[in-house]
Order: sequence, then structure tokens, then C-alpha cells
Amino acid sequence: MIPRIDAAALIDRTHSGHAEARKQAVSGAADIGFLTVYNTPISADTVRDVIETYRSFFHLPASDKAAFDMAKTGSNRGWGAPGSEQVDPDANPDYKQVFDCGLPVAEREPLGALKLPAYAPNVWPDKPDGFADTLRAYYRETVTFALNLLCAIADAVGEDGAYFRDKFTHPMALLRGNFYPERPEWATDKDFGIATHTDYGCLTLLATDGSPGLEVRKRGGGWIPVSAPPGEFVINFGEMLEMWTERRIVATPHRVIGTEAERISVPLFFNPNHDADVAPNGGEPINAVDHLQKRFNETYVHLKGAVKPKP
Repeated sequence: MIPRIDAAALIDRTHSGHAEARKQAVSGAADIGFLTVYNTPISADTVRDVIETYRSFFHLPASDKAAFDMAKTGSNRGWGAPGSEQVDPDANPDYKQVFDCGLPVAEREPLGALKLPAYAPNVWPDKPDGFADTLRAYYRETVTFALNLLCAIADAVGEDGAYFRDKFTHPMALLRGNFYPERPEWATDKDFGIATHTDYGCLTLLATDGSPGLEVRKRGGGWIPVSAPPGEFVINFGEMLEMWTERRIVATPHRVIGTEAERISVPLFFNPNHDADVAPNGGEPINAVDHLQKRFNETYVHLKGAVKPKP
């Protein structure tokens, strides 16, 4: 069973429910790789507003979205059309649409000068009204919450939670809107809203519209459905954090097959600074950006083959 945890109790050491929340966090992070949280600093109304903002964008004609196609930007910013990602090489490209934005980095700042795709400039459509302002505000709220949550969970599983704080001063955090349309009639057993995969980075803070669709693979085989209403969040963990914590926290495969109804989810992929060393203790250094960009190059159809393997 996927634990449902009081986020305020988990983060606040003085809270009367802190010990129980920590116990549940260990189960969710170390054993299952998924948990849900409630009693968060982000309101249900805020999440609903963000979801409807994304919905308005995704329902625009393709010709209106094409100007923001990330296949043209050359990075993971902007709109991803159906078929723009292939998370499982044994499945067909995912039929979902996405819209990605990240940390705002001005060209004059040192990070902008690095020209790293992980800090690429955001691109903002004119429609719907308030799109950029809504997502910018939500990005700021979720990045703050995700850091507090990550540190509390890390502390619960036996890591030094405080260690992570200065590794996220300019996070490669990616905010995404996922649009899963009704499962197409032509879909085969190789077609998914998003195929089976593990996330690439550290912690994923997932808001949904409350509808079913997300499935988590059980350790012994089979799948568990998981959902959360607006204002609560599904939390899972990526390959980078599993490696960084020497498997004290695990990354678990999950998927979305699709249903007869459309579905919108909003993950914040919370990843550290580009130069954070995410290697296991005592291992050869691994820059976070190297791991992340390798996985992006393997997933985004327009980036596949962008980086040739070293001889």
C-alpha cells in the first residue's frame, strides 16, 4: 500500500505527528518508491488553476502551439507534440503532449553563459491569458516545497537532510504539464500515454486532476493504481537520487496506459544544481547535469543521437 503522509508533520520536527510521518516516509521512499502527501502549503485552488491553465493551452489548435515546439528550440523548453518522447525503447513514442519550463536564467548571468540545455530560456505563448504568470508563480511555490520535502525524506531514511540544501540553489527543476488525451482507437500494446519508465532525477512532485491513469509497478510484479486529488501530491523518486543515496531511496517504474477520458498531470521534476556531485559516497564524481542530459538525449526524439558516444 502506498503511504499517504501529512506533509506538515513530516517537515516540522516539533509536530506531534512527526515520528509517524517519518515512519511512513521510510516505507514510501525506501521500500515502495512512491507516496502521497496532504496538508501541504499549496492549495487545491492553486493546483486547479494551474491544471485548467494547461488544459486551455493543450486544447489550442496545433498550429497555435507549433511556434513553441521544443523540437525547434533544441532543448526541453516549450511544447512537445504527440510522439515527441520515447521513454521506453521497446515501446512506440508516447502519445501524450507536454509543455516544459524551468529555472529562469538570464543570458547575462553566469548560468546563462554556460549555454546548458538544462538552463535553456523559457518560451511563453501569448495564449491563454496569464499562462506565463500562472506557471511562474506555481514554479516558485513548488520548488520551495519540494526542497523541504526532499530534505525531510532524506533525513527520515538515514541521510543528512541538511546536506542537500545547498545543492539546490539553482536547481535544474523542470515543471511540466502532461496532457493525456483519450486512448486512441489505433493504440496497440506498444502504445502508451507514457510507457514504463523510472524518472531521471531526484524527487518528482506530481499534481493531478484526480482522475485515474498512473500505475506503479509492484516489486513482485503487477501494477498499483495511484492518484491524488488537487491539493495533494504523488511523490516518487528518480534514478539520480537512488544512486546519490546508495539506494536508501528507490526509483520505481511507472506508466500511464490511458483511459476513455483525457487526463492532465503536472509534475515538478526536482533536480539539483548542474555541478552537484551525485555519485555514491566515495565513488568517482558524477555531475548531475551529465546524468540528466544523457537521459534527456535518450528520451526526446529530437535529441536522440545529438551526443555521440565516446570512443
